[in-house]
Amino acid sequence: MKIKMTAKTGFRGYQRIGENVTKGKPDMHEAIDCYKEVKHGMYGALGETLEGHNHWPVNPSNFNSVMEEYISLVTDLSRKIMRGIALALGGSPNEFEGERAGDPFWVMRLIGYPGVSVSNSPYMLENDIGCGAHTDYGLLTLVNQDDEISALQVRNLSGEWIWALPIPGTFVCNIGDMLKIWSNGLYESTLHRVINNSPKYRVSVAFFYEPNFDAVVMPLDFCKQKTGGVEKFEKAVYGEHLVSKVLTNFKTEET
Repeated sequence: MKIKMTAKTGFRGYQRIGENVTKGKPDMHEAIDCYKEVKHGMYGALGETLEGHNHWPVNPSNFNSVMEEYISLVTDLSRKIMRGIALALGGSPNEFEGERAGDPFWVMRLIGYPGVSVSNSPYMLENDIGCGAHTDYGLLTLVNQDDEISALQVRNLSGEWIWALPIPGTFVCNIGDMLKIWSNGLYESTLHRVINNSPKYRVSVAFFYEPNFDAVVMPLDFCKQKTGGVEKFEKAVYGEHLVSKVLTNFKTEET
């Protein structure tokens, strides 16, 4: 396959059903994964794992240009949302610019979940769900989900799994791990999973808006003041956090 995801492609490209792994279990979805381009030596040793450019399907012929336009639009939207979040936390609207997220990294996944049928339902049950329970790694995620199929679940503060029902013309916005740290827990990263019980094939496009790749993430002072004056989380380097997840979440061949 010309755009197959491998370690040599910087974990970009197509992955088959079961090649994405959550907590040791293969997920029942296929996907095309793409990342912000990382040129050789751009982030030193930290960025070596993700060096490379994206691998797009050749059909349809305008796939590349449509995706690049979409990425530009959702990047702008995400930046505006982060300005609002900064104000809500009590900071300046530019709190997540500069060395924090002024040059935001991004990840996008085009995901397809096969529908349930008599022939594949035992395999679905064996492997639990389309995507296992997890939190996202960065700042926030915009999920453009299929309008006709309810499959995304989030866990609420009572520990119950509830459906994030599709609302046409909207995105689902998930909070990521780095925003949880920066806000010192005022914002909780969203634990979520996907269960496609529909007989229909479900499509979801997830755009992950992230900090600068080399950003050092630690609780903001004004968030600390609102949460007892104590740092509840250790600092993290976003790129290290991302790479550690990538290396454990994907089954790939070296070539």
